Amino acid sequence: MELKKAISESEATMKTYGALQETNRSRDKGQMDMSMAESSMSADEMEAQMARIQRLREVLVRRESELRFMMDDIQLCKDIMKLKQELRKIVAVPEKTKKHRQREEKLIQEIHQLVQKRDFLVDDAEVERLREQEEDKEMAEFLRQKLSVIQSKSVYSRLSRSHFRSSPI
Repeated sequence: MELKKAISESEATMKTYGALQETNRSRDKGQMDMSMAESSMSADEMEAQMARIQRLREVLVRRESELRFMMDDIQLCKDIMKLKQELRKIVAVPEKTKKHRQREEKLIQEIHQLVQKRDFLVDDAEVERLREQEEDKEMAEFLRQKLSVIQSKSVYSRLSRSHFRSSPI
């Protein structure tokens, strides 16, 4: 009994907006079917909303980039530590053969290359961070200007509507 009730409730909720199944809409003959965006937002408000969405997308892409930098940095550090441990073992050998010395030289070169790679990665991350700061300033200014235009149009629109309602014709 409870299972049937739960299934019927879940089927009912699936017929809502955004579900995979079609939403049942009652159509009044006097009303047109209009989207929420068409009925509640001006073009300027939609543009500002799109700018906000774009900004959120950029923030997420930046975060993904930061995480990739971090993963690369962690992997480089692990590789460096592994090579250093191997180098310590070779250095600890009292009587080194030619093979030991060659391996020691090779490990030092590999460590040096990985350190250079990591330095480049850190420098690249810093350049990216500075570029993003500049973009943030530009976007903040753009949004500030857009919002002030929208707010001033909204105030003007309300004032003109109230003026036309109160003035006798």
